[in-house]
Amino acid sequence: MVQLYNLHPFGSQRVVPCKQEPAHFCCGQDVLFVASTAASCRVEVFAVREQGRCEALGSFATLGPVLRMAHSSAGDYLVTIEEKSKATFLRAYMNWRCMSAGSSRVCVRMVGHKMEESYSETLKEQMSVVEMPLSDPPLCISCCPVNGDLLVGCKNKLVIFCLKYLVINQNLTVLDFERSLILHIDNLIPAEVAFCARHIAVTTELDVLILKLELVQRSADRTEQCAQGVSAPEKAVDGGNPSTHTLQLELDEFIICQKPVELLGEESKLCEIPITLESTELPTEDTKRFQVQYLLFRRFAPDQSPFGFCEETKLHSLQLLPVYQTAYEETENKRKLLSLFCFFSLPHAGYLYSIGKLVELISTYQYSEKSEQAVLTPQFLHVITSQNLQCFTVRCSAAAARDEDPNVDTMVKACPPVTLDVCTLRMQLFIGPRAICHFKNHIILLTKADTEDITERRKPTRRMLSRKADSIKSRTSSESEPGWNLYIINTVSTIQLYREMVDYSRTYENVKTESCIHLLSEAHLLVRAAIMDPHFLKSDEKEDLLRAFRESCAFLGDCYSRFDTKDYHLALPYYRMSGLSMTEVLKRLVSEGDEIQTYERGFIFYLTHSLNEDSNEELSKESGNKVLQIFYLADPVQLPHILCSPCMRNVCPLTAVKYLQKVEKMMPSVVLTLTKAFLALKMGDLTMYEHEMDSYKETTLACGFIGQPRLLQQRKEGIVMPTEFAVHLKEMQPGLLVAATVALHENSKIELEEADTFFKMLCSSSENAIPQLLVDFWEALLVVSSREEILQELLLRVTSQYVWRISKKQLPETKPLKTTEDLINSCSHFGLIFPWVTSIMSVECSSDKDCREDISRLQSLLCSQSINIASALPVLEPLTEADNVGLTIRVLCNTHLGKYEEAIDQLLKRCPDAAVFYAQHELKGDNQALWWNKLLPELCERTRLTGNDCPVLVSSLKAETLSVVAMELELRDFLSLLPEDGTAAFFLPHLLHCSQRKLLT
Repeated sequence: MVQLYNLHPFGSQRVVPCKQEPAHFCCGQDVLFVASTAASCRVEVFAVREQGRCEALGSFATLGPVLRMAHSSAGDYLVTIEEKSKATFLRAYMNWRCMSAGSSRVCVRMVGHKMEESYSETLKEQMSVVEMPLSDPPLCISCCPVNGDLLVGCKNKLVIFCLKYLVINQNLTVLDFERSLILHIDNLIPAEVAFCARHIAVTTELDVLILKLELVQRSADRTEQCAQGVSAPEKAVDGGNPSTHTLQLELDEFIICQKPVELLGEESKLCEIPITLESTELPTEDTKRFQVQYLLFRRFAPDQSPFGFCEETKLHSLQLLPVYQTAYEETENKRKLLSLFCFFSLPHAGYLYSIGKLVELISTYQYSEKSEQAVLTPQFLHVITSQNLQCFTVRCSAAAARDEDPNVDTMVKACPPVTLDVCTLRMQLFIGPRAICHFKNHIILLTKADTEDITERRKPTRRMLSRKADSIKSRTSSESEPGWNLYIINTVSTIQLYREMVDYSRTYENVKTESCIHLLSEAHLLVRAAIMDPHFLKSDEKEDLLRAFRESCAFLGDCYSRFDTKDYHLALPYYRMSGLSMTEVLKRLVSEGDEIQTYERGFIFYLTHSLNEDSNEELSKESGNKVLQIFYLADPVQLPHILCSPCMRNVCPLTAVKYLQKVEKMMPSVVLTLTKAFLALKMGDLTMYEHEMDSYKETTLACGFIGQPRLLQQRKEGIVMPTEFAVHLKEMQPGLLVAATVALHENSKIELEEADTFFKMLCSSSENAIPQLLVDFWEALLVVSSREEILQELLLRVTSQYVWRISKKQLPETKPLKTTEDLINSCSHFGLIFPWVTSIMSVECSSDKDCREDISRLQSLLCSQSINIASALPVLEPLTEADNVGLTIRVLCNTHLGKYEEAIDQLLKRCPDAAVFYAQHELKGDNQALWWNKLLPELCERTRLTGNDCPVLVSSLKAETLSVVAMELELRDFLSLLPEDGTAAFFLPHLLHCSQRKLLT
């Protein structure tokens, strides 16, 4: 892979017109602050316009030379560490913009000073300097870019000042600070600190420590702990800080080097750096309580060489970089922090960590020479060395994209990996770079050339060998020449650099595949980072960036389609993200008239998945035939499947059949045969259709549809639509159609609701009408399905349909595929119809004749134990008791619910002939007592009242009921049940039988 692309990220450069030599500088929202060297003690302020043009806004005096300075975008204040009389001071400059209006008034106040109304009114028109006294000298500072809070590093402690907005009146809000928290850290002298969203990074010369302040719930058992703070475990790791006593014992001739250590996440607690929290806020009900979470600890060892130690080995350029969630219109002004990154550097290597949900090292940067300073942006890492300004790529947008959408690496979306190798985009020669900072699309660079450098710059190259002598001779003559410059370097627009990357990638297309993909991935990440910028919605390049994003996806899709790479599958998600249609992709990749063109795995992978989707795009006849040719050459086994794609509707059937016949000779299959039959129907060749369909048994054909469901149904805008094949089967082989649909359902190829829509559309039924073919499907599904929730749903559906037909006297529009007897024999959910039901139905009822088949199916269902009667009762409600069908339904329901007495009452009232049949079938076990407690007294009473005029009751009583009772009861109990006015001759045979049974036992 190419390590240096030599692109042109740097555009024009302009000199900042500073009056004094800069010592320190930093950037604001649209301004540049420049602090001069010790001689002046002033800060100059410049407005930065388009293309890096500078306009002086004014300047203000400082207490002494500025040692450190930082600007906070939140609150728009400048904070400095200044020195005077060998003492250091921490000061914040508020409302400094009034200088540009010509005001020279300055107000100096102490932090937390209560301002009176008359005093505060003057703050509108004057700069306000807030002095923040500290018990220890401040060493380093950092402002939080999210909320404007200030972190100050002192020896053995870190101090946090919260930014406060004090509302004085309706027209005036004043900024102030409150010292809120102190982190006491033993044996630590911070060299640099960084602060962002309660994350704290601190470095010493060779140590890095990253912490997070976590809010904790205020409760009785934790309040004391939070007030006192928390400490790291006392367990040490190799290379822990040696005690003071140990250091005192070190001999002068020995240097003790501690081992390099890297501790991530929970393990970083073992760093043996105890931290104690001290809250300095005035206690209120809203006082926040914090605890420390360790995120990262890393210790480096000094560089060693045969000549000894390199004393200049120390960390520099500590930075926390926030990346925000991609902006949308409704949340434009509510930026949500998405990811956080930490960068720090040694002289010859830089390290970039992601410290979001997972703390991990995502990139390591190796510099070609010793670095002076580095600055990280969401798109690049800019590093200065003794004579170069270098630009490296970064992986922040790749990591943030995955934080924003954990499912980014799918068949729909993709993003270049975080582990993508970093590379150098540019190494720009500068003489004597000393300091660098960055804001928006500008780099501010301070160069300070030594006298020797200035001299050598003017000498011809051929005299470089005599450099030392020449420099000595010319030193006196050049001492008066200024050797410093402060530049604003305008980085080129994202679109311009993106175009250059794309153009440059073409030089590697046929030479270095990996380099081509790598450079296009860099271009993609460059655009992605720009889109994630909070100012993206207001950018003039918004539409261009979105267009470039889609275009970069298309280019990456081309690469993974054309090149033989291990990540060929990425062609699919990148093409989808590009918004290109399949026709457009084919035009990009398929050469016209090239019969010997080869196709790589990525292209075939993309085509296969795209054609297997339910797309509304239809390829032209020419494109479809070309796709046939491509698959015949690259993956012939897929031909039957891609021919069933909705995209291939316009393909020539005859051409398709010819390709299938060639494939069939090599690898015959049921799906291929069905596809040929499908094409035969399209051509109207019924002879060929019948020949293909006769090749396999009907059960094999039904299972064959599982391999390619789209032979029967295709989706259009999410709706299942029947194909011409399904329409033909409905007319000619409805049994095969139903069997195939059942097989599809059982193999999760079609849902129950989708099958309903499918059959309704197939039979041209209205939304509420239920075609008989759908009922046939439900009945067939009852035979094979084993899922309880599906079974109950199906049972309710068929029950509802039977009830509707019976109540409406409606016959099915087609003959059912199975009779009631077929269902009883093949399906356990249809039971044998009980004899007493048959007895009731034996009484002719003219109204039942037309719906006899539906009546028997419904009764068969209710005679089984499968259906949940409680759920079915509302469905059965339309059937009344006016006829025999209603009677059987009511009695069956009462029997299922255990209401036997009600059932007997209904039978004795409506059809006493069937009462004994019912009792014989149902009154068993615990329910047998109803024979003598309920049925015998009722029969006797009814017989006494009607006399011999009711032969049915007499025969039922004599033949069945008395026989059962005589067998079950004791003689005394039997006698007590007999009526007192009964005829002795009538009961005598049963009494004798009962007494004889007693004697025998």
